[in-house]
Amino acid sequence: MIAHDQRPRLAPKVRLRHDAQSGRYLLLYPEKGMQLNGTAADIVRLCTGERTVGEIIHELAQKYTSKPSEAIAGEVTQFLEALQARLLIRFEP
Repeated sequence: MIAHDQRPRLAPKVRLRHDAQSGRYLLLYPEKGMQLNGTAADIVRLCTGERTVGEIIHELAQKYTSKPSEAIAGEVTQFLEALQARLLIRFEP
């Protein structure tokens, strides 16, 4: 379970890149890659190790005002858990 006071950041050797040809963001890691939709890219861009999960949720709730903040919190947490399971993010102390 990811706590709202944890600070996510991309794991070593994981990079977020913008593909100019498709206009989409890619999460690149050794021997693989993952194409991100706009919301997923917004989440990953905020995973710098400086913001807490709670701060990321708050920032996205301000951007996506048409969605309830509880729904955003659930989606952000679920996405971060999926990234953590694939060892693509880590949490700063």
